[in-house]
Amino acid sequence: MTQSVTRARTNPLSDALRQCRVGLGAVILFSFAINLLLLTAPLYMLQIFDRVLTSRSTETLLYLTLVAGFAFLVLLGFDIVRSRIMISLGTWLDRRVGGGALAASLNVALGRRSVSVQALRDMGTVRTFLTGPGIFPILDAPWTPVFLAVVFLLHPLLGWMGLVGALLLFSLALVNDLMTRKSLMRASHISSLALDEAQAAARNADIVQAMGMVPNVIDRWAKTIEGSLVEQARASRRSGAITALSKFLRQLLQVGILGLGAWLVLQNELTPGGMIAGSILMARALAPVEQAIGSWRSAATARGACQRVKTLLSVAAPATPVPALPVPEGELSVEGVSYAHPGEKEPMLRNISFSLDPGESLGLIGPTGCGKTSLARILIGNLKPQLGHARLDGADLSDWDPQDRGRYLGYLPQDVELFSGTVRENIAKLADGATEEVYKAARLAGVHEELLALPQGYETEIGIDGMALSGGQCQKIALARAVYGHPKLVVLDEPNSNLDMAGETALVKTLANLKERGVTLVIIAHRPGVLRNIDTILVLRNGTVEMIGPRDEVLQKVARPNAAAVESRMRRKK
Repeated sequence: MTQSVTRARTNPLSDALRQCRVGLGAVILFSFAINLLLLTAPLYMLQIFDRVLTSRSTETLLYLTLVAGFAFLVLLGFDIVRSRIMISLGTWLDRRVGGGALAASLNVALGRRSVSVQALRDMGTVRTFLTGPGIFPILDAPWTPVFLAVVFLLHPLLGWMGLVGALLLFSLALVNDLMTRKSLMRASHISSLALDEAQAAARNADIVQAMGMVPNVIDRWAKTIEGSLVEQARASRRSGAITALSKFLRQLLQVGILGLGAWLVLQNELTPGGMIAGSILMARALAPVEQAIGSWRSAATARGACQRVKTLLSVAAPATPVPALPVPEGELSVEGVSYAHPGEKEPMLRNISFSLDPGESLGLIGPTGCGKTSLARILIGNLKPQLGHARLDGADLSDWDPQDRGRYLGYLPQDVELFSGTVRENIAKLADGATEEVYKAARLAGVHEELLALPQGYETEIGIDGMALSGGQCQKIALARAVYGHPKLVVLDEPNSNLDMAGETALVKTLANLKERGVTLVIIAHRPGVLRNIDTILVLRNGTVEMIGPRDEVLQKVARPNAAAVESRMRRKK
């Protein structure tokens, strides 16, 4: 019996962000120290004008310069440490949540016709923002009141001018967010759709090229991406105008503070050093706010990406503990199963019921589009029916922990795809499986000798960056993957679709061996040759069970209407 696995009820990204509080607290502390040390330049300038130039003391100048140099050296160290903490936090967050985001994407993709890994791109966006320079103006902006307070100490009029300027710039930042947020979100969503279309075209490059579809694919992609470009341009125009206005306002305030300071000097209410120091402090106080406006777009994009990941993890994450279940014997029962794809009103499957004892086999036949593949995906637990239950040894398949289910179930999909890696890794389900177990699975699938003949045998690289294999070879390797280990239930969706006569003969032998081992089998097939040793045949039509019974009896009943239809067509031709 495996150990009980309990999944968290809370959002993994929210949990990870809460665990970052200590690191973020350190970043805030360093930001405070950095901004205090940035007072060094205006204070140094103030002392030079008000003390050194009036006393003409070279010793005072030397000591002030040494102190300022030491302060800048400490500032350098704090800046480096703060940057490294943010890089570590961004990297840790991606490592902590990235795997869960991929798992959630795969989980959500089970019930959809399209597949997207947008969550991984979103995590990359969040990491890039956290580890890039755009976040530091946002971290520095809250310390603007510290600089304004020092300006107030120099003279209240200077402080009020700085406060008004900071409020104006902050208002521009809010306006920038309000005017660009929706456009940036729409642009990001449309860009993701366009990228998914491009990836789909790349996966079907042979069809696209052979059938002259390249111009059509490009036109379709261009129409999709056009919406993103329009929204992005709209947001950029608004943000650019606000950024230009903020630069104008800051420069105007810089001139204004210097002019006001000069007037106060003429009125003997401020020293020349205070005038210069006030100008520098004002520039330092307003710079983070202005820079934050410039980096607001990346901040908004990162915020949207973070929210999408949170939503995905909330939707896809299981909310209840998964109990430990004993090793199954292979008893399969389907009780009144009905299923409709998301967004569709009419169910694909209606009231499907049957049962198989351990070691029994079922052949699933029927016309194209009758729901055979959907039923197969329910039998392996990838789809949960809206009504009814599919049970393995009395436990609903959706209640099994996916890892346990993967040990006891084997599955060969209709559309076979192998992963980038070696043949051995593909058969072992991308794990470091024992070589002998891999050999056993390959022998059982009848592909051992064929794999030994490959350039590097079982260590031959296949997939994205490896050797290209034929459809039949891929199907045989996928069959070996399905029978790898000790599965109790094996579901094969058209396992002979890419096989020649010799391959189909080997497949029939594989099915016989599995049956001898007590493995429960469900085979979807259009060609009856692979069903010669099957116990029961289920005919599926329009999503319902049209007929179920012993193999020979059902196949004879199916053959009679087909023969009658052929004879009728021949008579009409005559």
